[in-house]
Amino acid sequence: MNTIATSCFLAIVVLSLAITWWAARNTKGTNDFYAAGGNVTSLQNGLALAGDALSAGAFLGLTGLIFTSGFDGYIYAIGYSTGMPIVVFLLAERLRQLGKFTFSDVVSLRLEETPMRIFGALASLVVIGFYLIAQLVGAGALIELLFGINFKAAVAIVGTLMICYVMFGGMMATTWVQIVKACLMLAGGAVIAVLVLARFGFDLSALLRGAAAVHAKGQGVLAPAAAARSPFSSLSLALALMFGTAGLPHILMRFFTVPDARAARNSVVWGTGLISTFYAATAIFGFGAIVILSGDASAIGADGKVIGGVNMVAIHLARLLGGDVMLGLVSAVAFATILAVVAGLTLAGASAVSHDLYARVVLKGRPDEARELKISRIATVVLGLVAIALGVAFQGQNVAYMISLAFAIACSSTFPVLVLSIYWRGLTTRGAIAGGSIGLVAALGLTVLGPSMWVKVFGFAAPVVSLDPPTLISMPLAFFTCWLVSRAGRRAGAPHHLAGAA
Repeated sequence: MNTIATSCFLAIVVLSLAITWWAARNTKGTNDFYAAGGNVTSLQNGLALAGDALSAGAFLGLTGLIFTSGFDGYIYAIGYSTGMPIVVFLLAERLRQLGKFTFSDVVSLRLEETPMRIFGALASLVVIGFYLIAQLVGAGALIELLFGINFKAAVAIVGTLMICYVMFGGMMATTWVQIVKACLMLAGGAVIAVLVLARFGFDLSALLRGAAAVHAKGQGVLAPAAAARSPFSSLSLALALMFGTAGLPHILMRFFTVPDARAARNSVVWGTGLISTFYAATAIFGFGAIVILSGDASAIGADGKVIGGVNMVAIHLARLLGGDVMLGLVSAVAFATILAVVAGLTLAGASAVSHDLYARVVLKGRPDEARELKISRIATVVLGLVAIALGVAFQGQNVAYMISLAFAIACSSTFPVLVLSIYWRGLTTRGAIAGGSIGLVAALGLTVLGPSMWVKVFGFAAPVVSLDPPTLISMPLAFFTCWLVSRAGRRAGAPHHLAGAA
């Protein structure tokens, strides 16, 4: 066991638990639990947004993808970077003006509340489930490598900490854990980038030439080959990465923590700058790892595979660059990254159950705050246990890729309904439910039948559907169904509350 790495790891755990204890003392009601009292500043919320967006997929998964696929892996970073500007222009101010705690608050304003909240909660839980799987897979691999303990036990440890943060600290604890994590991740990323570039005389061209010289693809590692090989899958992936951010429940919840719409817009500007800077640096991590890890027996096993799995490339890179100290710091940053993101995801899932389903559907908007908070905490525990089980089941999957599947489902279900409910007055309740549900089922079903699950998880020789992810089909299908059912309902003279406000 590495003493320095273990000490850094435990320091992050103690710090995050201290934040949770402080937040628990200051969480008095549902507004504090769901939205941190609405008193988070623009810069703080921008850092928290960066903490939400820069997940295990950004650090561990993207570095691993670039290490194995070169420029084709870096396309994921480019796609993720485009998501936040879309949120700025389409949603940030509107959400803060119209909503209270969740995106279901927004879509329920002029459409029938009960069916919209049921759909919103269920869609949110599916998206959150896929995203949580990716984080816990990354966390399990990290702790397994660092401590040498069983993967299942590692996932259980992270899941337990995640449950504690959300159950006791709510949004206030989640926000500050994300702020601390974002600062650590940006600082750690800067140090790694400088150390990598120093190996090549701060000459980026020399780094890229070195990567091409040792990678199995040769010069092809610097070229976008996937687009030519699978143009439809590449376009589908681009759509998922560009529009998926605008449908992620834990990202949308961040706009309700600031005092007003202007602060919401400014916080996304801060977040976009920080996120884009880090994603740009992942190219240095990944291509640098190709050269530095090449031939190193402590990182690459006798079978030619990365020890601990491809998600651990960044951890091996840190150790080779700065020894045990850098290994400890980067491991701690990676773990803080995972803790912050899973806390935000779990809180979003718990709020979907307690606020959207229990308070607004079961109790018809007349809840007792203490009872609602209790339901939210019970939902946190249940969601955490389910996430642990799924994290174990998906062991070995690349976390950046798993996150892209969550994006694909989000931009085929929650995103179309949210955008149309804000910008198209012709949307009806039936249209929103039909379009969002069909998009969700199509994205989920085609994902199950695609290469990521049908082949890699279930073990079949070939996928039923080759498109991966399925966004190119599922997202236009969702928009078209919303439009078609809404128009048909209006022509048929549907009741006013089903047809939507005029």
